[in-house]
Amino acid sequence: MPASIQRPRAWGLGLAALLLCAGAASAGETLDRVRAADTVVDVVVNDYPPFGFINEKNELDGFDVDVAKAFAKKLGVELKIETPGWEAIIGGRWAGRWDVAISSATPTEERAKVVDFPAIYYSVPAVLVVNKDETAIKSVADLTGKRVGVGTGSSYEAYLGRNFAIPGEAPIAFPFGEVQATPGDETVNFHNLALGAGVRLDAIVASLGTAEGQVKATGKLKILGEPLFAEPNAVVTDKGDPEWNAEVKRIVDELKADGTLAAISQKWFGVDISPKTGG
Repeated sequence: MPASIQRPRAWGLGLAALLLCAGAASAGETLDRVRAADTVVDVVVNDYPPFGFINEKNELDGFDVDVAKAFAKKLGVELKIETPGWEAIIGGRWAGRWDVAISSATPTEERAKVVDFPAIYYSVPAVLVVNKDETAIKSVADLTGKRVGVGTGSSYEAYLGRNFAIPGEAPIAFPFGEVQATPGDETVNFHNLALGAGVRLDAIVASLGTAEGQVKATGKLKILGEPLFAEPNAVVTDKGDPEWNAEVKRIVDELKADGTLAAISQKWFGVDISPKTGG
């Protein structure tokens, strides 16, 4: 083969080696950035009470916000919270804009392709909610053909599409046929369901914590049957920084061990929803 044809191959190998070195050098860049700025930038969803929401003082509040505050304190840096929207958070490719997402994200095989889930920080059941006057729906098996509200892009939307699996967990049962999933703002969904059985929605699939809060607030809803599945929720990081992932896991493990997560759970839910094992 002529030398003039061999040179591009050699150049290509050199470039590959350079890129490999660059990748290795960037491992830990998030932790370096956090230390240099003395600030960790966390992203949350601000329309998901009681996990993240705007309170009556027009301040970000909720379980996830309190966990983020504890995370930053344990890390020894200041906390900055941003709310870019769920799709931006779970879509990955953050390009250094944010450091971590303590935002009630369920690890799934599909999501794990674009983001990392270094630590589970709580686990909560998913439940079925109906209007208190509902009589046609007696269990999740009756959802076939029904209009069911879910948070946009949530694990509950994937569940209703019968396309949902949690890595390392047993397969989830889907005892229903085709459902008219209605994604949207969860607060709006609950408002619509409270208007009456079948008026705008027939049911909602949501987390137990969110459902209990809405049942109490509206007085027009009820949780139906047993939990649908146990849903672990993890801290999210952008892909490609194992050193930062290890640090995130270390901090979360300490928050579990010293009782901080349990105390925050009790504040918001009256029960401990923190994991009982390492995650």
